[in-house]
Amino acid sequence: MTKYDGAVLELEGLTKNYSGVTVVDDVSIRVRPGEIYGILGTNGAGKTTTVECAQGLRRPDAGRVRVLGCDPFSERSSLLGRVGSQLQESQLPERLRVGEAIRLFARDRQEVDQAMTAWTLSPLAKKPFGSLSGGQRQRLFLALALLNQPEVVFLDELTQGLDPDARRSVWRLIERVSRTGTTVVLVTHFMEEAEALCDRVAVMDRGSVVAEDTPKGLIDRFGPGVRVRFEGDVADLDWLGRVPGVGASRIVGSDVECSGLATMVAHLGHELIERGRAGIALRVQQPSLENALQTLLEAEEV
Repeated sequence: MTKYDGAVLELEGLTKNYSGVTVVDDVSIRVRPGEIYGILGTNGAGKTTTVECAQGLRRPDAGRVRVLGCDPFSERSSLLGRVGSQLQESQLPERLRVGEAIRLFARDRQEVDQAMTAWTLSPLAKKPFGSLSGGQRQRLFLALALLNQPEVVFLDELTQGLDPDARRSVWRLIERVSRTGTTVVLVTHFMEEAEALCDRVAVMDRGSVVAEDTPKGLIDRFGPGVRVRFEGDVADLDWLGRVPGVGASRIVGSDVECSGLATMVAHLGHELIERGRAGIALRVQQPSLENALQTLLEAEEV
C-alpha cells in the first residue's frame, strides 16, 4: 500500500446548500494517516453530505476539498484504487451471488481469492445478495470497499439496522482494516460505536462542526461526571459534603447517589470503611460519549 504522509482528508470551509437551505456550513476537518476518524451527529446534522462532497459525489458550493492531496473532482483519476467507499444506501441486485459480486469488482483472480478468505465469504459464495443477513451484507460491503487495498475508506452508517452482536462483529472488522494501515473515515450516530473505535471525532450539529477531540477528551470536557450509588442512611447525608470529589448527592429510592470527580470513588469507599460499612457495594456509572454529546448538543440549542 502506498503511504501518504500528508493529511489524508482536508476540508476547509466546506459549504453545501440545497434550495437555499445550508446543510453543510463552513466545515473544516483534517484527518491524519492511519486514524479511525468519526463524524458524529444526529440524523440531519450534515454528516452524509459532508462525506459525499469529500468523495467527489457532490460538488460543494464553497470551500476546499483534498483527499490524499488530490481534488476529488478535477483529479479523480489520481484517486482510482486509492479510495474505498461504503455508502449509506449501498445495495446490490437481489439475485447477484456473493462470489459474483466479488468477481465483478476485483481486478484479478488472486484478489477474489484474498477477499473471499480474508472476509470469510467463501461459505456465502453461492448465496444471493437478497438472502443475506444484515451482518453478512455489511461484511460483503466492507470486502468490496477494500478490494483494492485503498489508502482511505469512507464508511457511512455501516452498522445501521444491525443487532448488537452483528454490530460488534462489524466493529472487529473495522479495527482489522485499521491495523492494515488504511485510514478510516466513519460516519455514525451510534455514540457507543464511536467511543469503541475512533481515535478522534468531529461532532456535527445543524451542518456545522461544534466540537472535535478524542472520545475521552469530549467525555472529560462535556461529560456529567462519575455517578456512584449505594444503600445508605437517608437520615444522615451531611458527611457526604466533606468527601473529596463529591459534587452533589441525592436520594433515589432506598439508595444514595453521588456525582462528581472520578477521585470521589476511592474517597467515598474509604469513608464508608471508616464508618464501619465496609460491606456496602458501590455501583459506579462512568460518563459515556453519549452523555457528553447530549450535554454538548443541549448547550448548542440554548
